[in-house]
Amino acid sequence: MTKPNAGIPDLNLLRVFLAIWDLRSLTAAGDRLGLTQPAVSHALRRLRTLFEDPLFARTPNGMVPTDAAFRLYPPLAQAFAIINDAVQQLAKFEPSTAQRVFRVSMSDMSEFYFLPPLVALLDRDARGIRIEAANVPVESVSAAMRAGEIDLALGYVPGLDAGCVSQTLFVDEHVCVVRAGHPLRKTKPSREDLAALRYVYASTNATGHRMVEQWLDELNVKRDVVLRLPHFVVAPEIVMNTDLAVIFPKSIAKRFNRGKAFRILPLPFSLPPIEIQVHTHTQFAADAGIAWLRETIRTMFSQQAA
Repeated sequence: MTKPNAGIPDLNLLRVFLAIWDLRSLTAAGDRLGLTQPAVSHALRRLRTLFEDPLFARTPNGMVPTDAAFRLYPPLAQAFAIINDAVQQLAKFEPSTAQRVFRVSMSDMSEFYFLPPLVALLDRDARGIRIEAANVPVESVSAAMRAGEIDLALGYVPGLDAGCVSQTLFVDEHVCVVRAGHPLRKTKPSREDLAALRYVYASTNATGHRMVEQWLDELNVKRDVVLRLPHFVVAPEIVMNTDLAVIFPKSIAKRFNRGKAFRILPLPFSLPPIEIQVHTHTQFAADAGIAWLRETIRTMFSQQAA
């Protein structure tokens, strides 16, 4: 496949190969690597010349690897993992003096739940640490962590690949939230009680919460939704000043209810539990900074919402 004595290729070319493999797109590979599409196309041409194979074929569904690319990927991925591991093991990390940016994938609800206490701790004990929150689509989280685009993911992120390591922080459930003086006085309302309420529907990019609509439909639970919102933060303010109700994850409801302005009611039917986890990738298992942040989050939030 390669020319005799071709020598070791430019590592940056191999990074382009791995990015195209992960993303199946020259544009997306360029975005990941900070390169223009023409630069990625030029790198791919050099790779094709080096390996005497097209490596990727353009199709309506993206760049599809050739047989040669399938043979090339495993040793290249392993080689870069060894390089990453060596660099990570030599790098030291002291949180009180470190200057580092961590990119963390989380939903808007996870931002609301995790960031205030986490940033307060960093502001007190690790002022050189910065957090960039990113909402990465669930189907892209594994590849983004493997590529180092994000350092951790927080929340309910099902379907991660085998290279991801997940630690459970707590198991969440959904509840009904009404104002403290709501006419419904029962502590355990029936399906009929909940069906008689009028609701706010608050949209969110949290995977588990988005699935609630499907689950309620499957249970044939009907709700009279009189207000639909494109985000969730304003919903408690509306519920606090009306007789409307909202269905929220219990962790979020408890965070909103620290002033005891609401009543949190259990649902009279079972919805699948939501396992809230912190996720990292084995590609960066030796990264002391990621390990520190993961353990900090685990210590702060493990079983907190139970």
